[in-house]
Amino acid sequence: MMPRAFIILLDSFGIGATEDAPSADVGADTFRHIAEWCAAGKADKPGVRSGPLHIPNLLRLGLGEAAKISGGQAVEGLPPVTGSVLAKYGCAAEISPGKDTPSGHWEMTGVPLHTEWGYFSGESPTFPDKLLEAFIEENQLPGVLGNCHASGTDIIQKLGEEHQKTGRPIVYTSADSVFQIAAHEKSFGLDRLYDICQSARRLVDEYQIGRVIARPFLGEAGGVLPHRQSQRLFRLSSGADFAG
Repeated sequence: MMPRAFIILLDSFGIGATEDAPSADVGADTFRHIAEWCAAGKADKPGVRSGPLHIPNLLRLGLGEAAKISGGQAVEGLPPVTGSVLAKYGCAAEISPGKDTPSGHWEMTGVPLHTEWGYFSGESPTFPDKLLEAFIEENQLPGVLGNCHASGTDIIQKLGEEHQKTGRPIVYTSADSVFQIAAHEKSFGLDRLYDICQSARRLVDEYQIGRVIARPFLGEAGGVLPHRQSQRLFRLSSGADFAG
């Protein structure tokens, strides 16, 4: 019987920039920056937390030592480790090109990518006219809202009311290789949202986009709420492969 391994992943929690960082992420080091902000009091929140970053268990597992290897120097602002480091530790750089989140997840389990993902422009409007025209026509939509890089929570708060009035879904992207569609579960319909995501999945294949994400939300004007439990990812596929 083969032994089991448990992978505990802190998504988007990096411990230093890699050699390809100059292309987009000079100075990237999430862990070090969090520790610095906490030590400087910039992360204090009344009733929630204050003072230096307090993660004794992670430090005893070697997180601080791994960050020291990666960054070439100790992380400032961390308290000393109580006792000795208990675990093996290290750091690694991806061999997969690009920065889409699943790339790192797949590589950790032995499936690196050897080709780059496609990404949408950081300018607004961000999506190609050809893509949106086909998306609107194929799904008989009155149009779309958004068409930009955005945080899902922010853009739903900003455009949720207009979406409910017009029936136009909210489309947006991020630094990842992704086409995201937000729509109200009741006024637009959850099944219809999933249907147009299936359509978008086919349409973005030629752009080598890794994921189409459905972002259903609930609530009324001024109080919309992303419903992440119903989020569904439509992954890169020649067909309609998806996981909910």
